[in-house]
Amino acid sequence: MPDIPVLLVLIIVIAIVFDYTNGVHDSANAIATIVSTKVVSPLQAVTMAAALNFVGAFVGTHVASTIGKGIVNPEIIAGCQTIILAALLGAILWNLITWYFGLPSSSSHALIGGLIGAAIAYKGWDTLQFGSILDKVIIPLFFSPLAGFIGGYLLMLALAWITCKLNPRKMNKMFRRLQVIASGFMALSHGSNDGQKTMGIITLALFLFNKIPTIEVPFWVKVICALAMAIGTANGGWKIIKTMGKKIFKMEPIHGFAAETSSSLVIISASLMGAPISTTHVFSSSILGVGSSKRFTAVRWGVAGQMVIAWVLTLPASAIVGMICFYIVNTFLG
Repeated sequence: MPDIPVLLVLIIVIAIVFDYTNGVHDSANAIATIVSTKVVSPLQAVTMAAALNFVGAFVGTHVASTIGKGIVNPEIIAGCQTIILAALLGAILWNLITWYFGLPSSSSHALIGGLIGAAIAYKGWDTLQFGSILDKVIIPLFFSPLAGFIGGYLLMLALAWITCKLNPRKMNKMFRRLQVIASGFMALSHGSNDGQKTMGIITLALFLFNKIPTIEVPFWVKVICALAMAIGTANGGWKIIKTMGKKIFKMEPIHGFAAETSSSLVIISASLMGAPISTTHVFSSSILGVGSSKRFTAVRWGVAGQMVIAWVLTLPASAIVGMICFYIVNTFLG
């Protein structure tokens, strides 16, 4: 039998749990609009989203590579095998806090923040890949939501102009069908970005335990991460669905189509560039953009403000939690 350290097994199990919570937490991104506009039933929505999240996780490994070797320097942290455990625990704790309050924060940035905090706690700021963090995390943190907002706003304006002379009943029926396609595209793009993040963290753990020579994602890691996210998505994050589908502004099928389509294009583009962006940030901003195109008063900006606070807090807050988790874990296992 292969010699597999108990700590590595524990890390992989917790990583899978994180992937599962990511699916639960972010499933709303793909299905909130089609559920809130009653295009399909919740059961049909989560089934479709789970299947396409699974498929999307196999679309490349650019994001996994960024997580595995673009956030912290693998050579500097090579002597510490508890960093990954602390990072995961920090990310899960922050996910659970925001899930409890129904805030659509970022699982991606919770994971990155947890990893950054644990690495700093181990050997200081020199452990970080500042250039990659700036290019792949910080810049996309600000520009991907902006792209989602502008994309949703412009697409909704274009759709309003194109459909202004159509029969409202026929238009509504057409966009109810198109919205299902857009939601499927959203689920696929979500899997292509979020599905790879846990792959990267498990691959980094395997490297630190000397189980693989380079940070390249093994096929079995792709499979278990894709399955965990699909199962989490199938269970759904109903609190966040309520926030994103109903509390921001009252949506109709055409609005859902515009929000899903614009956010999907941003997310799939980021995945191809290896940027682990927040699908929640992008989708929430797309909804705001779509709502703003109708009229600015149509958006409940109070809820939007709560989401912005959660976005800003996620990276530093999860880093602090990751640092605390590292000290605790290292005390017992270091």
